Amino acid sequence: MLRARRRTTLAVALAGLVAASSLTACSYTTEVELPTADPQTSRVLWDDGTTLTTLHAEQNREDIPLAAMGATLPTAVVAIEDARYFDHKGVDPRGILRALTRDVQAGRAVEGGSTITQQYVRAVLLTPERNLQRKIKEAVLAVQLERQYSKRTILERYLNLIYFGNGAYGVQAAAQTYFGRDARDLDLPQSAMLAGIIRAPGDYDPYERPEAALARRNEVLTRMAELERADRAEVTAALATPLGVVPEPTDDRNAAPHFIDRVREFIVTTEAFGPTRAARERLLYEGGLRIETTLDPRAQADAIAAVQRTLVRPGTDPAAAVVAMDPRTGHVLAYVGGSDYYGGQAWARYDLAGQGSRSAGSTFKPFVLAAALEDGIPMTRDYAAPGELAIPIRGQAPWVVRNYDGQGSGRMDLAEATVRSVNTVYAQLIMDVGAQPVVDLAARMGVRSTLGAFPSAALGTNGVTVLDMASSYATLAADGSHIDPVLVTRVSDSTGRVLWRARPERTRVLPARTSREVTAVLEEVVERGTAVNAKIGRPVAGKTGTGEEWSDAWFVGYTPEFVAAVWVGFPDAARTMRPPTTRITVTGGSWPSQIFQGLAGAYLAETPASDFPSPVPPDPEPGAPTGPTGPGLASVIGLEVDTASRLLVDAGLRIRIVEAASRGVAAGRVISQSPNARYLVRPGDLVTLTVSTGPPAVVTVPSVLGLSAAQAVAALADAGFQAQLRLEAEPPPGDPARVGRVWKQLPSGGTTQAVDEAVVVWVNP
Repeated sequence: MLRARRRTTLAVALAGLVAASSLTACSYTTEVELPTADPQTSRVLWDDGTTLTTLHAEQNREDIPLAAMGATLPTAVVAIEDARYFDHKGVDPRGILRALTRDVQAGRAVEGGSTITQQYVRAVLLTPERNLQRKIKEAVLAVQLERQYSKRTILERYLNLIYFGNGAYGVQAAAQTYFGRDARDLDLPQSAMLAGIIRAPGDYDPYERPEAALARRNEVLTRMAELERADRAEVTAALATPLGVVPEPTDDRNAAPHFIDRVREFIVTTEAFGPTRAARERLLYEGGLRIETTLDPRAQADAIAAVQRTLVRPGTDPAAAVVAMDPRTGHVLAYVGGSDYYGGQAWARYDLAGQGSRSAGSTFKPFVLAAALEDGIPMTRDYAAPGELAIPIRGQAPWVVRNYDGQGSGRMDLAEATVRSVNTVYAQLIMDVGAQPVVDLAARMGVRSTLGAFPSAALGTNGVTVLDMASSYATLAADGSHIDPVLVTRVSDSTGRVLWRARPERTRVLPARTSREVTAVLEEVVERGTAVNAKIGRPVAGKTGTGEEWSDAWFVGYTPEFVAAVWVGFPDAARTMRPPTTRITVTGGSWPSQIFQGLAGAYLAETPASDFPSPVPPDPEPGAPTGPTGPGLASVIGLEVDTASRLLVDAGLRIRIVEAASRGVAAGRVISQSPNARYLVRPGDLVTLTVSTGPPAVVTVPSVLGLSAAQAVAALADAGFQAQLRLEAEPPPGDPARVGRVWKQLPSGGTTQAVDEAVVVWVNP
């Protein structure tokens, strides 16, 4: 009885629909009004045009024209959903009869008779209830729709509308979700799989039900072969291929989450994208924007890898933030705003690269140096360099300044004081230059954080961001010209109309000669100063910085084509980075320099090395006498000290001799000079010569087995060695009492070794 009732109902439906297709539509003259637009997904792009991430509200959708879908995908959809689509006029009586016959035979609805046009009408114009009246209305509207719109237009709208599961609406979102490529690039088996999903996205989900999805895909392929809409040989090959879907996304994670947050904020705060914040947010999440950024996928991957190789204990090691730029264009190439955006901690999504303002430490000294040079103070001016100095401040208690290591060194010129990062010299220098000119210059060079004009600014007590430091050092790399950082180059709407375009402006904020003088000294910082860990086998300039109580550690380095600022620290600024809180005492010359080395070394590996421009003197005033050193200071490196001294004294210069061991330079010959060759010097200026004492001394290595890490470092330092700590558990059976103790060293105690070679010690974690 029940089966007979179903057959009667289906027969009535058939009669009604056939009548609708042949008669009713003739008297149905009201024009069909289609929705103007569906919500569309916005795409944020890497600098190479590939997708970095998508931004959408409830529906992940990106409308594309039919021509951009390729030929295979629409063909597959038509073959399985409505084979006679291009032959009927909105309703297909033959298809209805075929579906009705199968349904009657099965005693239930197993095949739909709706055409593609009917499916589209149902989705955009009708309510979801299922009854005969709605079915007849659907057919009437389908016929009317095909009178108003072409087949290609309806098919295009349909393919951009339908749901493919896993949040993907439309063929473009589906192609990206399941295969990581655009719809135009899908091959035959991929197109067939997507076409097969349409009937029941949940039943044919390739992640949840891969076997069902595969069987359905093969059904589509077979149907295409039967209809002669695909080459049989190609179909045979396609039937043998696996589904080939990309890994299922676990969430909306992307490779540059803090950068994406900055892009979001840029869109919703820029008036070009709407009159109100609410309107701009709606455009961002529903308007199908194409947001082209400067982020380089290779640089971003290199930055993340460099951080992860250095900070190997997530949750225990401090966080890191990195910004890399191209100083020639201002383009931000890499942006790491913290170590674990998705880690779940309350602070994890805080942008430590662009929001977090932290003490700059000695990375601020180049601004002081540049301001001094602009004020007419030569690089060769020398100052007393005691380990501690009290500087009188009118109306206040004296300003007490100490060097990082507490050591003093008689008198020292500005070049050497920069290489060795001597606080007491820079404290005197800012008193001569004035704090206001220094912070004003830093702001012109790219520091956008608020800066206080007080003497301690010379030592980096002002808070700055990592983006600030990358931008300002990029000014030095660009020979004194500044471009504000560029994160987004162009934004277009879903039709391709450009809504906004970056128009960066280059401004000269520092004379090229001054910029080059500062760069030459910062090259020495990397070559033989506090940043030797940042060497990458090519010219690099940069400066380290360490905050009070080891709360912040910095290195900012650059080449003529690349600049990167690296900060390491705990989000809680009150935490120190000294043992036992951290594995080592973290300074700018340790982990930050190593991160820079890993990033810059990898990213520039295939870029030919280039030299910085040489410092050159300004053109002399007409009739002005030429100084005794001519166009610049001569190089005396490699000469015997007596010969070098005589040449410099004859040129009217003062000299100071510093001794150092050297394997490559014979005793009594000059290893280095400060300032470097080609600097413009005046009679009476001081030149410091570092003279070789010959190979380093060979002494007995003390045994540090069983000592704590701190005790081992101190014992080796007393003997003249530098320790390299490796945190690694000794082979079992281990002894809990030996946690934090040295269990192996190389070379072993009692052997002899040159004091310039490190001793490696293994410490139980």
